[in-house]
Formats: sequence, structure tokens, C-alpha cells
Amino acid sequence: DYDLFVIGGGSGLFQRRWCLNPMIKSLVLQDDWGIGGTCVTVGCIPKKLMHQAALLGTAVKDAQKYGWQIPRCSHSLTSSPVVFAWCHHVVFFDRNVKYLNIKGSLVDEHTVKGLTRTGKEVIPHYYVCCVYLLFLLPVLYIHGAIQHGITSDVIFWLKEVPRFKNLNFSPLVLCVLQQMAGLVTDYMEAYGTKFSRRSVPKRPDKLSSGALASETKSLNLEKVGVKLSKESGKIIVAADESISVPNIYAFVDIGECCPELTPTAVKTGKLLQTRPMMFTPLEYGCVGLSEEEVYHAFYKLLEFTVAERCQHYIKVVCERDGGQRILGLHFTSSNAGEVTQGFAMGFQCGATLTYLTHLELTKVYVSKRSGLDATVTGC
Repeated sequence: DYDLFVIGGGSGLFQRRWCLNPMIKSLVLQDDWGIGGTCVTVGCIPKKLMHQAALLGTAVKDAQKYGWQIPRCSHSLTSSPVVFAWCHHVVFFDRNVKYLNIKGSLVDEHTVKGLTRTGKEVIPHYYVCCVYLLFLLPVLYIHGAIQHGITSDVIFWLKEVPRFKNLNFSPLVLCVLQQMAGLVTDYMEAYGTKFSRRSVPKRPDKLSSGALASETKSLNLEKVGVKLSKESGKIIVAADESISVPNIYAFVDIGECCPELTPTAVKTGKLLQTRPMMFTPLEYGCVGLSEEEVYHAFYKLLEFTVAERCQHYIKVVCERDGGQRILGLHFTSSNAGEVTQGFAMGFQCGATLTYLTHLELTKVYVSKRSGLDATVTGC
């Protein structure tokens, strides 16, 4: 039913390029937790805002010493993530992306079950799996962890304000101080943070550190042949980011041994849907813009004259006026993938058409606007 079905609306998949890609005629995004993923809902953005709120709280206190009279203020940070999520929904609407705010699972390689409330099954051509990770509480090692413990994600959904010192609360920190940590703790104590010093544990028990748990159990991935790590539950990803099922892709956080970083997820999403190269019998390389009114030439490599191989083609897109700065370059030739990388560097450095006149490949060219034959007949 759809060209691409995306499970999880995180940073890696939420790119305007997915919506603009002409190869993707129909796209569905399914997410039951929150559009934008960890970064927007409980990660980078809200935590940065909380940090900024704490800094502003300190600045407000300092302002009073400069003569400012500031009444006691309350704060609200819940609106910003909602605004970000709403902006995402606007893009979905503009690009005709169907959004399903429900949880689904795979039946086979091309079927997702239980997506709509009526039980309708959706059959896409390709899947991209970028589900989020959740903090894993050490329930096996700490009694009462679920009842009394929270993670840094949960603080944004508490009914009461998180009790952070710079938000006018008095948290208690249990620590075993090191000498170099004294500078930090002295500063924090000066602002009211309490430290429990010289505390002696009753017994040394090994505790589990905080961890992230992958949300893959409900997706039924193993049934369709996707290999998961027994330890983490993440999808096993090869060095080239491929997995055991060719039409399903896994992004960053959900991939075993992959970096759990938003910038990496964003870049991975862009590279997947906008491929940097394609392999054809006659290689095609391009950089920059495409246009009909350009300089171009049909040519034949010397080594291909004996073999009577096909002619090759190059066209250069330039500004018509001024120094004729190169805006794009397209050509078909042997090793085009490698050669294009060199042209790309010159393209980034602002090369002009005159830069190409000394190259054997590009020294003969004709404007398409002239209507002349672009076949190169000389050597």
C-alpha cells in the first residue's frame, strides 16, 4: 500500500528530505510515543531548556544585587517540546505524510499488523526502523527501584516541579568526595546544595548502572528474520549499516554498537534516502545543480577508441554572468564516482569555468544554448 513505512518518529527519520524525495510516492510514519523522538520530547531540547532555566534562576538572583526588584516567579517548560512536535505535524500535512499515533508490529517482511483501530493491515515496500531507547531501571539489583526511582526522562512528566537546586529546591546528594571534586562541591554548597559527607555504607553491594533498553520486543522483528542482540535487544547492524532483512533499515540508537547521538541519526537518515552514489554499467557522477542551459560535450576516452566503446558525456552548469562560477557538474564516464569527488572539492571552493580549461577532460565544450554539435572530434 505504501512505498515506505517508518516505525518511530525520531531525529533520524524526521527530515524534510524524506517528504520531498520523488522516489517515495507514499510514506507512513507510525509512532505512539511522541513525534521528534528522544531529542525533542525528553532529550536534548527539554534538558537544555531545564539547564537554561537553572542559569536564568541564578541570573535573577544576581540581578537583585544590581538593584533589580524581581517578584517570585514560577516556570513552565512543557510548552516548547509541544511546539516542536506541532511543527513536525505541520510538515507532515504539507507533504502528505500519513501519521499514525498507534503501535504496530511486523507480520512478515512486507506487512504491518494492528496499525489502525479497525485492524487494517498496511503493506509497504520498505521499512525503516528507528524506535527509541528507554532508560532501564536496575530492578534486579535495587529493591524498590520501580516504586521509588525515576530516570532523567521522567522528570518532564512529573505532576510536581522537579526538585533541582537552581529551581529553588534543596536536593540532597550522597557522595564520596575526591580531592579535585572539592572545587565543584564548594561552589554547589555555596548555592545551597546539601552533601552527605563521611557516609559509611553498611555493606558493599554491586549495583547496576543506569542503562537504556531498546523498544524492539513488540515489533515482532525476529519473526521476519531480523537478528537481535541477546544482551541489549538491539538490531544487529553490519559495518555498512545493512541488516539481515534487505528491505528493513535500522537507525543509530536501535542498532547494536551504533552511536546514540541525534546528529548521527540525522545524518544517517539523510544518507539513506538521498544516496551519495549509484552503480551503473556506465558510471554517472554529479555535484551541485542540474540545468538544461549548460556547457556540454560528448567525448570518447582514448582507451575506448580501440575497443569502440560508447561515447561519454559531460555538462557543466555555470552562472551566465561574471566569472561563470560553477553551480553543478554532471558526467558519465569510467570511474565517475571517484572523479566526481575531486570536482566536488573544487565546487565547494567556488571554482569557475576557467578552472576547467586546462583539464583534458573539459577543455573542449559547447554551450547547449548555441545548438551546435557537442561531439568532440579532435584529440
